[in-house]
Amino acid sequence: MDRENELHLTVGVDDPVSPLKAFALGLQHVLAMDVYIAPFVMAGILSLTVTETASFIQMTFVAAGIATLIQAGFGIRLPVMQGPSYVPIGALASIGNSLGLGAMFGSLLPGALIMTLLGRPLKVFSKIVRYFIPPLVGGTVIVIVGIALMPVALKGCYGYYGDPANNAIVALVSAAVLVMLTVMGARPGKVNQMVRMSSVVMSMVAGTLTASMFGMVDFGSVAAAPWVALPAIFPFGTPEIDLSATLTLFFIYLVVLVETTGTWFAVEAVTGAKLDDDRINGGTFGEGMGCFLGAMLGGTPVTGYSTNAGIIAITGVASRWAIMAGGVILLVLGMVPKLMNVIASIPGPVISGVFAVICVVIAMNGFRVVRNVKLTERNMLVMGLPILLTLAAVFMPEELRNKLPDLVRYLVESGIAVGAVSAVVFNLVLPRDAE
Repeated sequence: MDRENELHLTVGVDDPVSPLKAFALGLQHVLAMDVYIAPFVMAGILSLTVTETASFIQMTFVAAGIATLIQAGFGIRLPVMQGPSYVPIGALASIGNSLGLGAMFGSLLPGALIMTLLGRPLKVFSKIVRYFIPPLVGGTVIVIVGIALMPVALKGCYGYYGDPANNAIVALVSAAVLVMLTVMGARPGKVNQMVRMSSVVMSMVAGTLTASMFGMVDFGSVAAAPWVALPAIFPFGTPEIDLSATLTLFFIYLVVLVETTGTWFAVEAVTGAKLDDDRINGGTFGEGMGCFLGAMLGGTPVTGYSTNAGIIAITGVASRWAIMAGGVILLVLGMVPKLMNVIASIPGPVISGVFAVICVVIAMNGFRVVRNVKLTERNMLVMGLPILLTLAAVFMPEELRNKLPDLVRYLVESGIAVGAVSAVVFNLVLPRDAE
């Protein structure tokens, strides 16, 4: 309890809270997550229709809700919210465009099962974390995620509708409002805290109003959508397992685990709960189960969201029961197709403008992780060379990329996987600095 007092916690990790308080806190966590951004961006790359995009977003909400309940309930048993990862966007889009959605979702299943086994019953992932993923590597991977996704966001700022100039104006307004609200929300005070929590939604409203002036807004699908619909197994077709795609996604899952490990350490810091080997292995098990069930339901791979650690620090409530209430809210929201169609009808440049700012925030959070690492010549190379290789993959000419073997091509399409694997390798092979 002394540690909780030092952290200014009013409610500990395993302390129960009233249902009403759990709902209020859970809703606050959900509002901070922006769950719909990653599936919306991926749907744009896959050229899905508005109805298909709405279904994709719906299943992502359901998958995130189930994964959160698993993780906080009996996985890592810490207040960790699960949501769609940005890491797999490039690889999944490449697989989906070349092999179809059935192969995309089918190839997610084996890697998720392997991840589950690495946590429990094998209990080996904690040893992998201790050896392969020091803060230098973990922070570098987060920086790589932000940088690799910036071209995706910027391309979307120009390419959704006929006139690139109009698209750019809409994206710029959305991004500018988000930046302004984020800066305002960083100031002390409850009002500013609420502004920060709702900054993404408010910026999207401003962007959509701007887009309506250019005739980009069409909410016609909302009226036709039902209010309630239960999730279905494999809603996008019969799953198919392609060997190259499966191996690619196995590497992607390892990168996602590197990403989520950083979140676990952030939650440890704000809650005072010790992140021992049992919790790390339990978290790996929970993430694997969440990804497996999510793939069956048509959702994307999930990861722990570090923004929720900030909410715990602000509210002083670390109860995982509040997090599980957030999981229930995500699950319920995912069963409301009308709401998902509203989100799916938001013009692409609006989402892309917001997403571009989010990419900046992701990259800066990576630099925050490595700020206490001494930047020697060796460590600068460990961090800088993977960023260079990531950009080399992102900007590789299409004619060269198409000549690569399928497994290599899918990895290069991700860019993030190239950078993450190289960060681990460089950290292992470059000579250590003398103490």
